[in-house]
Amino acid sequence: MKVLGLDPGSRYTGYGLIEKDGSSLTAVSFGRFATPKKPLPERLAFLTRELRDLLTREEPDATALETPFQGLNPRSLIVLAQTRGALLAVIAETRRPVREYTPAEVKAAVSGYGRADKAQVAAMVRRILGLGSRRLSADAADALAVAICCAQMTRYADLEDRSR
Repeated sequence: MKVLGLDPGSRYTGYGLIEKDGSSLTAVSFGRFATPKKPLPERLAFLTRELRDLLTREEPDATALETPFQGLNPRSLIVLAQTRGALLAVIAETRRPVREYTPAEVKAAVSGYGRADKAQVAAMVRRILGLGSRRLSADAADALAVAICCAQMTRYADLEDRSR
């Protein structure tokens, strides 16, 4: 199963695609989309084109996003909500499953601690995916963490479905 994790942002949106084979997780591709310094509508159009191309090229089985952090200022939260809406619309067009996780769920799934800091999460992402000292942008590390969370949670969800 291929899982695409996304870390939405109006300036940088991280993406991380992993392959789940049994209990093994492997990084397939990761990076970030750096939007041009233009008005928000043009940045959103850029992000939707990039995501559409990535979905077409990689054909993930599921896509996951982190829910917004509530501590953001209202303007940042509005821009983030618009960015997430644009990304979710593209994913919905492709009829792929979308899952959403809180920051605490993502951190706990990757590090075992829901209040881990970014450096701890990035280090665990490298370890889980066997990336060694490979450089990861913060956006890509966060997106890979979301994908790992989804892969782990999907396993549990599958087990729950079988027991019913």
